[in-house]
Amino acid sequence: MTLTTNPKVPAAGAKASFSGAFPVERLAELIPNPFAAKWIAECIELCKPDELYLCNGSIEERERLYARGCADGTFVKLDQKKWPGCYYHRSNSNDVARTEHLTYICTPGPDMVGPTNNWMEAKQGYAKLRGLYDGCMRGRTMFILPFVMGPIGSPLAKVGVELTDSLYVAVNMQIMTRMGDVAWRQLGSDDEFTRCLHSVGDVNPDRRYICHFPLDNTIWSFGSGYGGNALLGKKCLALRIASFLGQQQGWMAEHMLLMGATAPDGKKTYVAAAFPSACGKTNFAMLIPPKKYTDAGWKITTVGDDIVWMWVDKDSGKLRAINPEAGYFGVVPGTNEKTNPNAMVCMAKDSIFTNVALLPDGDIWWEGKSKEPPAECVNWEGKKWTPEIARQTGAKAAHPNSRFTAPMANNPVLDEMANDPAGVPVAGIIFGGRRSKNVPLVYQAFNWMHGVYLGAMLGSETTAAATGAVGVVRRDPMAMLPFIGYNIRDYFIHWMRMRKVMKDCPRVFHVNWFRQNDDGEFMWPGFGENMRVLKWIVDRCHGKAYAVESIIGWVPLAKDLDLDGLNMPPEAFEKLQSVSGDELKSEILGQEELFLKLAGEMPKEMIFQRELLISRL
Repeated sequence: MTLTTNPKVPAAGAKASFSGAFPVERLAELIPNPFAAKWIAECIELCKPDELYLCNGSIEERERLYARGCADGTFVKLDQKKWPGCYYHRSNSNDVARTEHLTYICTPGPDMVGPTNNWMEAKQGYAKLRGLYDGCMRGRTMFILPFVMGPIGSPLAKVGVELTDSLYVAVNMQIMTRMGDVAWRQLGSDDEFTRCLHSVGDVNPDRRYICHFPLDNTIWSFGSGYGGNALLGKKCLALRIASFLGQQQGWMAEHMLLMGATAPDGKKTYVAAAFPSACGKTNFAMLIPPKKYTDAGWKITTVGDDIVWMWVDKDSGKLRAINPEAGYFGVVPGTNEKTNPNAMVCMAKDSIFTNVALLPDGDIWWEGKSKEPPAECVNWEGKKWTPEIARQTGAKAAHPNSRFTAPMANNPVLDEMANDPAGVPVAGIIFGGRRSKNVPLVYQAFNWMHGVYLGAMLGSETTAAATGAVGVVRRDPMAMLPFIGYNIRDYFIHWMRMRKVMKDCPRVFHVNWFRQNDDGEFMWPGFGENMRVLKWIVDRCHGKAYAVESIIGWVPLAKDLDLDGLNMPPEAFEKLQSVSGDELKSEILGQEELFLKLAGEMPKEMIFQRELLISRL
């Protein structure tokens, strides 16, 4: 096969430092792993790109790719005084979010996939996508992206190679992963790497598939350029494929933040937390404590804001965790100096903004960035936008799912252990959802098995902006429902089996920042004040805080939680914590949805926990 490539092929130098376009004849020379070279050659023959571009992940390379993207319209360079090193990208208007209904787990049979995933027979999946990939990169460049998920040298670090025809994906993956030569060194001569093939195709929703082949450690994505569908190291590898690998190999891949809380005495406690969307996950990961806590010496640091990989240390028998990512792919609307100042610092330089509004002077704006909107801008669809147009049509300047991609190193409260291959010890796991009624502010599970039940029954209310209906509770087990890469029945069993190899398991908690009174007002201030709840959780992890036994778990009394300065009398706190018998009955009935979905396959331990709850009631 002959490829028309860049005639000015740069000198290769050492294999571990090459970056740029090259002819196909040099593939075996420049790809040090023979298994990767063979697979890449097969994909080149299938997709037929005009040019190959091997990325090494360097800053200099990123600048070259940005320049290339500005020339072809992929990127717009922002005002470098206001946004140094930052660029703007606008995606296709039909390609702005994950497409769960077009996301498949491809296996020989449906039982491995279960009732909560879309199943496609593996041979059928390969055949369908091969037809789409055939010649899809003619006239395009195939970018070869070797990357590592996890700190280099970590026992859980996983290598992937993504082949893509998207310049936007290439630059995003440089930020979100440890990309380039480090991947080849981590892989060595091994065949164990995730094979990720991606093409934006013609961005036709009718020809859009995100297919996972867990038995082959392979991901094929076609027809989308959006983050979660195209940055295949993120949700696809780090959750769907990794959750399957974890179940096979005895570790866990979870949709959780990971944070450290350092007490005034210098003792640091790490907790992981799972929240469905619109529940303040990133805000909590980058929490800024109230002044009284910072003055006392409390400090919060971020290990990760989205994904956690956990395993049991053989020596101590305790759970340890890493953040497999190297950057943040965060939702922008609503983020400002008040709601999340640390996130604003993260995105202030060397970041990519996707589907926000673009101002004539090279600045950007999104709903919630400031009280006063700009007089005029170009919205996320490339159309003129003014406050008057918004009043008349309801059109948003920025898409509600607009994003920023920022390097982890930008975080002013990045934990010192964030890049440590040994990970951090996990003392507590927190589950939380958006619930206006029934669910108290905070309580602790009686034990690990009860905690698994709390996580499995996790529910969160939809919002009017998302669904047109308020207060509909959707069950989202462990906030992982769209990301479990195998049968949810076996996923629950895996959580329970992990207890058998732990000598001292993390304490499990449930929180709800969103409970409302009869007037529809939030009963808890939230944001930085969540530090008060976190302190109780940390103290409980070390046996330092008091709690009383209740029907639902261990709960703090008003005197057990620091309420000083909140203008919240003890009786108001008790109301915030209360759960009536009728409310609990309603909650148990709501949990029936998941039991019915599993159609008699719910593990017996989960049924037992439900019966225990009913008997306590």
